[in-house]
Amino acid sequence: MVDRSKARFVFQIANYVFLTILSFLCLFPMIHVIAISLSSSSAAGAGLVTLWPVEFTLKSYKFILSKPEFMRSIWISIERVFLGTLLNMLFTLIIAYPLSKDKKDLKFRMGYAWFFVFTMLFGGGLIPTFMVIKYTGLLDSIWALVIPGAVPVFNVILLLNFFRGLPKELEESAFIDGAGYWSVLWKIYLPLSLPALATVGLFTIVGHWNAWFDGYIYMNSPDKQPLATYLQSVLKGVDLLKVTGQDVKTLAEVSDRTAKAAQIFVGALPVLMIYPFLQKYFVKGLVLGSVKG
Repeated sequence: MVDRSKARFVFQIANYVFLTILSFLCLFPMIHVIAISLSSSSAAGAGLVTLWPVEFTLKSYKFILSKPEFMRSIWISIERVFLGTLLNMLFTLIIAYPLSKDKKDLKFRMGYAWFFVFTMLFGGGLIPTFMVIKYTGLLDSIWALVIPGAVPVFNVILLLNFFRGLPKELEESAFIDGAGYWSVLWKIYLPLSLPALATVGLFTIVGHWNAWFDGYIYMNSPDKQPLATYLQSVLKGVDLLKVTGQDVKTLAEVSDRTAKAAQIFVGALPVLMIYPFLQKYFVKGLVLGSVKG
């Protein structure tokens, strides 16, 4: 029965107004950055840009796309996201599946589970971690950004809760037909877990793309730093035009502020493009493991 009372109507109107204002506040910084990146250097420097470009121009984008260090950092980030997501999803699957079983199916299940949870609560520290990366020969390589976080325990917990919510009869009927645990995982659990995998995969992609601190401590050469680390250096006040030795004409067309704004938007664009394709799965996966039948 639909509630059509006046109080319900007022609540819905107030809710829509509140969510609209909240959405605008979330979008305002990004819209402002885009407007600055599409404005002239003089307008951006004078503070005339708010939500709409002033003296529209694409020169900032042409400038940053011509910078070899910027394009190199994008490629390193793409490589990191691909390798990191592949490893994270693989380990998440093969760890979450056995941990989702009952004690009679997996002995010492709680001991294994608490072993992984312990790593979430206590870490070895920055210096010991750096020494491990250094003496294993991973320093200054893409694997230094991927291997230390290869097992995302939080994602493992999310996925094992989802697996525990699937009907056990599916697995039992597969065993009767002669299937093994690997067949059940890849042919039954995996296709049924697309909402969960999309949610966990999105968390993983965004996490790798936005990670910047490990690029600072594990990459001695600036040429091997990912995009997030490069942008962090830019936002700390490095004058791009002075570093690259641009001439007076370029200095008049592209300011440090418009170039930074363009780089921020280009850096956020890949993640913004992924969301629409995963949205239908992501909405279903928001209640991951929250309800069990």
